[in-house]
Parts: sequence; structure tokens; C-alpha cells
Amino acid sequence: MSEIQNSSIFSLDDVNEEEMNNLIDGTITDFDEGDLVNGTVVKIEHDEVLVDIGFKSEGVIPVRELSIRKDANPADIVALGDPIEALVLQKEDKDGRLVLSKKRAEYERAWNRIEEKFNSGENVEGEVIEVVKGGLILDIGLRGFLPASLVDLRRVKDLTSYMGTRIEARVIEMDRNRNNVVLSRRVVLEEARKAERQEILSKLKIGMRLKGTVSSIVDFGAFVDLGGIDGLIHISELSWNHVNHPSEVVKVGQEVEVEVLDVDLNRERISLGLKQTTEDPWRALVKKYPVGAIVEGTVTKLVPFGAFVDLGEGIEGLVHISEMANKHVDQPSQVTHVGDTVQVKVMEIDLDRRRISLSMKSAAETLGVEIEVTPLPSEKKDDEAEAEATDAE
Repeated sequence: MSEIQNSSIFSLDDVNEEEMNNLIDGTITDFDEGDLVNGTVVKIEHDEVLVDIGFKSEGVIPVRELSIRKDANPADIVALGDPIEALVLQKEDKDGRLVLSKKRAEYERAWNRIEEKFNSGENVEGEVIEVVKGGLILDIGLRGFLPASLVDLRRVKDLTSYMGTRIEARVIEMDRNRNNVVLSRRVVLEEARKAERQEILSKLKIGMRLKGTVSSIVDFGAFVDLGGIDGLIHISELSWNHVNHPSEVVKVGQEVEVEVLDVDLNRERISLGLKQTTEDPWRALVKKYPVGAIVEGTVTKLVPFGAFVDLGEGIEGLVHISEMANKHVDQPSQVTHVGDTVQVKVMEIDLDRRRISLSMKSAAETLGVEIEVTPLPSEKKDDEAEAEATDAE
């Protein structure tokens, strides 16, 4: 039987050492340390992964170079046959092995992507993978640090509640030399809240009735959360009656119905009223004192321009000094004193300003009585001097 020879097949015995090296070199990928190479996962062990990148020996990725996550399990990150991109750390370590890093290859790709978002002001999103002193570490393709003070609008006491959650944040600082990326979730929340506030403000109209929750109490009033924006009830708008401190009327966490009194779009301020949601008791009581009625009251206070008179049930009116007597009055004390009971006529009622104008003079005329005006001490002396002069004549 004749031997059939295949001309395409040659014997290695016919190839010298130099030619053999050239043949091997022709099948090996050419690269340097720091280069990115592509390969295939061929073996997974508990502390490393072997990768075929077409080199004379397989590359090894130590577990610490697999992921930015600490204590990662190689089997959770890659599978046999997976294509993989890695960065060449060492072409040959002390054991003659090719050392690769998947983590650093991803870092290079991620850094460029994150840098673009940083320059354009776009948000990034990542999972919280660690709670460290002073903040959180997010996996955004690289390790991003989110300081505790920038996690929320208010300081968060327990950061562990964020572990494993996905967070949207803004890159506020990048330093390639220090491999440092600082994030802020607060700026994202503030922008969202500002947009929400503007939307709420644009819908508010004076006179609207809204429900909200008292969020805080200060000496000058109470703040009410309207669902995304706070409005202020000034202490004077809490009750129809006098209030010494807002805590007398409302408590933190209390649900209240309020009326919009004013909206300042530029300063994003809302003025609210609580008393406006209830009937003013003064209006109901004042119906007992119609214009022209003569009523009895008690003098509560003297002022240079007149006297305040309590008509009962919290209704107080003013007798102007010109309405105290038929004669000229220089000082209210010439006619009456605090605690005196007087007869007054209701002259005018101003419902909006909650004021009642009274007249002792008109009441006296109607009743047919005379109001005595006591002379001032200086007037008494003048009268006595005038009398003495008359006697001398």
C-alpha cells in the first residue's frame, strides 16, 4: 500500500529552535503593563480567577482585583467562559505569572464615564456597598464616597439603613491622583424639592384652604408642612384671642387646616392663617351692640387720645377724647378713671379692623345727663387767681 502524504502537514523535527520561537510569538498577544486586554475565564478558584488572553501562560486575577467590593466571592462575579476585560498589572511576577486586574479595567472605563457626568452635571446611580466612618461607599463603577452630611436634607444618625440600597447622587469632586470621587445626594434632593416647591407655589392662591402638619414651633409662630413646602402661621394669625406662645394653640405633628394669606414666589414664602378657618367670635358678639345702642361698660385703660371701655365678653371699644364730654377735654383723666362704670353710645363698628367707636358725650345727651369735666391743677390756680382779682375790685 502506498503512503499518502499531505503536503500541508510538516514535521516539527524539520523546524529549528529560532523558527519555533517565531511560530509561538506569532500566536501570542503583544501587550505591555497598564494595557487593557480581553480574554475568557477558564478557571475559578476561591482566591483567584484564571483568564486566557492568548498569552503563553494564562493570566491570573487575584480576588482583590476582581471587584471594588471587599470580600467578594469570585463565583458571584464571573462564570466559566465569560468574556472579560482586564488591565495588565505585571507581565511576570515573582512566580512568573501574568497578573491582571478586572477591577482596574472597570475603573478606567468608569472614571471616564463618571468624569463626563461630572463635567455635564448629570447624576450617577449606584448601590451602597459599605458604611464607613463619616459616610457611605457607593458602587458607581468605582468607589464613590458619599459623606454623611450629604446623604439627606437632614443629618442621618443611622447610615446602616442605606446598606444595599440604590442611591442617585451628584459628583461634586474628582481627584484622579488620589483616586477620590465625592458624591452628594443632598443636592439632588434639594433640586427635586425646589422643583416641587415651585410647582406647589404656582398653584397656591390667596384664600385657599389647605390641610397640613405642624412641623415646628418658634416664638413668633408655627411652621406647617403642606406636603413639600413649609408655610408660616404668624402668632397673630393663630387665634382670634390673644396668644402668649404658639404652643398654647398647636403642637408639633398636629394636623391643621389653614388659609393662604399671602404667597411670595421670589422668596418662596407662604403666609398662613389658622384663625381664619373658624368664625371670628368677635363678629358674633358685636351683634349685641348695634350702632346707636347705649350700653354700660367699664373703663380699662386711659390713653392720651381717649379711653378704652370693656363692654363685656371680650368686646372693647374706644371713646375718643373728643367724645368724652360736651366741654373741651385736655386729658381723659378729667372725665373718668380706670375701673369707672360709664354709659356709652355705639357710634361705629369696623368689622374688618375689629374696632368699635363709642361716645360718652352722645350717651349723656340722649340720657339727659351732664358729664363733669374736672379742671386740671393749673386751671384751678388760674380760676382761683381770677376770683381773688374780682373780689379785690
